[in-house]
Amino acid sequence: MTDDEQRGKLGSTRDEAERKRALTFAQRMRAYLMTGILVVAPISITFYLAWIFIGFVDRQVTPLIPAAYNPETYLPFALPGLGLIVLIAGLILIGAATAGFFGRLWSRVSEQILARMPVIRNVHSAVKQILETVLAQQSNAFREAVLVEYPRRGIWAIAFITGRTEGEVQSITAEECINIFLPTTPNPTSGFLLFVPKKDLVPLSMGVEEAIKMVISGGIVTPPDRRPAAEKNVVMTSAVVYEDLEVLRELERTPVLAPKGTRPGERKEASLNKPDDIEE
Repeated sequence: MTDDEQRGKLGSTRDEAERKRALTFAQRMRAYLMTGILVVAPISITFYLAWIFIGFVDRQVTPLIPAAYNPETYLPFALPGLGLIVLIAGLILIGAATAGFFGRLWSRVSEQILARMPVIRNVHSAVKQILETVLAQQSNAFREAVLVEYPRRGIWAIAFITGRTEGEVQSITAEECINIFLPTTPNPTSGFLLFVPKKDLVPLSMGVEEAIKMVISGGIVTPPDRRPAAEKNVVMTSAVVYEDLEVLRELERTPVLAPKGTRPGERKEASLNKPDDIEE
């Protein structure tokens, strides 16, 4: 090999090494950029939405404050959040007043008046039920995250248990059913109310908040499997593999896992069907 060929080979090797270093540097910069976006974007969007909400409340409430009691009257600048503070204080006072005898009387009379208005009574009743469910201190609107086969067998979707099926719906069904809410992605506030047989539900070990994050992210955010190692190897096709689906427990609110074929009733049935041993 001549000297020119050796110099050409060394030059091409150096060029290739430089290209690799440049590519590696570009990849690192891209990774840093994506990391920065993931760190800054959620915080920035949260503060931006909070600022918009505070500004909206201020614009609606601050003009209702008498000038003599409005601090902005005596200051050369506006106070962000003043309207929100006044609104919260007003709601607290209304709640305290309603808790008394006259407050309860006024609330009862006003509800009776609204109940006599043909259209308004329906709107008032629906809004009141929704707010009582969402704002209740001990709210258990979503009791448990479950898997359900939807929209057909073999396709699974995450849903949330809201209670036991009762009334007319349960009376006309042959099996015990459970009320579940099937949310849509990426907006979990919309979805479908389904009445599903209890045996067709598969409870999940993940919490309700984790399941909601998974729905909103479209599966990008996936919570870890926290089940014991022995339970991870159990193949589950429906809630038939569970001994009980106690969806309304007041304390733990978690189902009891029992692999199929190990339930007391199944063991007893299997022993009855087992042929007698042949005596020699």
